Amino acid sequence: MPIERSKRALPAERIITAARRLLDASTLCAVSTVSGSGSAHVHTAYFAWTPEFDIVWLSDPSARHSRNLRARPSAAIAVYDSNQTWGTSDRGIQLFGSGRELADRAAREAGAVYAERFPAFARKDLGAYRFYRVRPRRMKLFDERVFGEGVFVTATIRRGGEVTWDRTEIVRAREGSTPAGEG
Repeated sequence: MPIERSKRALPAERIITAARRLLDASTLCAVSTVSGSGSAHVHTAYFAWTPEFDIVWLSDPSARHSRNLRARPSAAIAVYDSNQTWGTSDRGIQLFGSGRELADRAAREAGAVYAERFPAFARKDLGAYRFYRVRPRRMKLFDERVFGEGVFVTATIRRGGEVTWDRTEIVRAREGSTPAGEG
């Protein structure tokens, strides 16, 4: 399937609106980290997000992904509605940036954001867990109902949540071709 690039920039507000809807589509995310030796690792977590698109979650500091973030802060997150049906309008968001364990004021702020999304959290004793945050610098969205079939929009996220369009890629099926794994 060839990938075409569109030269038409998308307004930041359109990207932000789509990103917020996509982050609200699921309470679970997949967080990808890299170990000090370069091995990839992925884990699933309940997450909350801030208006600046920071992603926060709770985890045990001894978990592999927590250790990975201490060794190498590079992280990527995928959020998508797992109830989607193949062949219908797909949607999801990927965020790329750096992550770390939070302490003191940052941890309290993350706790407030998390408790807003998960009110039952405030009633749990999770003393061994710590808050983690990924501060994304880039996002890649696909929402076929909003942007069109096979359209992927990439944007930069600056400090304070300012979003600017980078590129739009359109995946076009070749005439007579079938998706991978079919035919």
